[in-house]
Formats: sequence, C-alpha cells, structure tokens
Amino acid sequence: MSAVATKPRLGFLGAGWIGRARMEAVAASGVAEVAAVADPALDGALASLDELLDLPLEGIVIATPSALHAEQAVAALERGLAVFCQKPLGRTAAEARAVVEAARAADRLLAVDLSYREAAAFRAAQDVVRSGELGELVAADLAFHNAYGPDKPWFYDRALAGGGCAIDLGIHLVDLALWTLGRERFESVTSRLVGEPVEQYAAAQLDEVRLACSWNLHAGRDAVIEASFYGSDGAVSVRNVGGSFYDFRCDRFRGTARETLVEPPDEWGGRAICAWARRLAAGDRFDPAAEEHVRVAETLDRIYGR
Repeated sequence: MSAVATKPRLGFLGAGWIGRARMEAVAASGVAEVAAVADPALDGALASLDELLDLPLEGIVIATPSALHAEQAVAALERGLAVFCQKPLGRTAAEARAVVEAARAADRLLAVDLSYREAAAFRAAQDVVRSGELGELVAADLAFHNAYGPDKPWFYDRALAGGGCAIDLGIHLVDLALWTLGRERFESVTSRLVGEPVEQYAAAQLDEVRLACSWNLHAGRDAVIEASFYGSDGAVSVRNVGGSFYDFRCDRFRGTARETLVEPPDEWGGRAICAWARRLAAGDRFDPAAEEHVRVAETLDRIYGR
C-alpha cells in the first residue's frame, strides 16, 4: 500500500460511547473520513470486522470489548491497515506483543488510546519532571478512582477483560508514570488486589511510585484522578477538578508556595486519535514507539502476578 495522499478513509469497529466520541472527534477535525461503522447493535451499521476489511480503507479504529482487541488489531494489520485501538491493546503482555509485532511486520502505524497523555495538564507535569528542576525524585503518587465502576457485564469477567480496575484504570496510571519519568520499566513491583471475581481496588508500589485505583469507591464525587511527583527541590501535581473525568489542573509546588501551570478548560479527548489520523495522512508507517504498549502491559502483568 502506498503512502496516503489524501484524507485517510477510516472504519470504526464498535460504536459505544467511546467509539462514538472518537468518531465525532475525527469528523469534527476533518483530518480523516469516517467511511464505515461496524457494530451489530447499531441499526444501519455493518455487522463485523470482516465486512470492514472488505472495504477500501486505510485504517481501523477499534472500540470493542477488551478480549477482542488483540485478535481484531492483528487481523486489520495483516490486511495492510493502520490501527488505532482502545486500551488495553491486549489482556496480557503476550497479546500486546503479538499486535506490535504484527504492526512491525506489516509496516503499519499502530496507536493506543492512552489519551490522558494528550491533556495539557499532564503534558505540563511531564515537562517539569523531565526538566530536572524538581531535583532527585523522592516519590510519586498516582490514583484513579471511579465512583461508578463499569456498566457492562464483560468488565467483571476476567477472561473477557483481563482483570478489573487495574487493567481498566491502572493502565492509565502505569502509562503516565513511565511516560512522565521517561523510563522503560520498574525494577520492583509489588501489589495488593481486592475483590472478586475481578479486583475492585488495586494498589501497587513500582520502585518509588505508588499507584491506587478502584471502581465504586465511596469517593464523594464521580472520580478522583491524581498524578503527583515529589522531588528534592520541588513538586508538580495534576488533579482533576470537581470530580471530573475531563477537567485537570496542574500545580507546581515549592515548600508551601503553589503556582498553577494549567487550568481547565482543555478539549483533549480526541487529540490522540486525530494525531494518529494526521500521521496516517502523512504516510507514516510503523513507529517503534509502539513498544511502549508492551512495556505497559508487562508492568500490568507483574501487578497481576502473571
């Protein structure tokens, strides 16, 4: 397949709320064409990935249950299509690795919707940490507590979801920690998982980084989301505002002084998919940075004791 010279034609597999949100972001940006949708529950849509693969497309956007991600991504890549996939890319590191290797073999662009990276507040925090101005990193605390929990039964089936809140929410925390700190892995990983049939609460210590996440925690608000990094010479912290899943403030601390770096509003939700679509339109092929998704999955495997 030659480089894409015009707007890439995209097929969307799965039209739940996250699939629709990403579709709307692409349509509003004009960076790509929403060429087809496949979802057996949606009137007028195609019924399957196989039907999408029969169309003249440049890329597939996957927003289906987690158990299907790896197999569907590999099938699309082997047909020569770029892939943008909801997290997790796979339920295990082995599944994630298989997708990345398929992308490498096909020389196709692969991205995963770990979209909190795109929020201005988290980017500001990364800039501060990477600048070295905090001095030696002493500790980091990251949390993601969803007071509602998922509303689909498959999330509570380990075989379908790969786990509970740790793979659903903790994946964002692991990714943000590795990405912010610029690391490939953590040397020491210990964890505590609470709940059946999948964990409803998870806590992990990754070297000097503490993670905590949960479903249905009595938080007094919709969500508690935080990523704070403490150094010998200062600290930087991102926290959600008013229990929001979308509004974040980034503050830098020195002793008892606070400086606000970023405040809402910030329309970041569709940035990751639009960035992928722009790269696809420019003819970009496999990016070795996709290996990051395997490293995130490997850390999650260690949290689960796999």
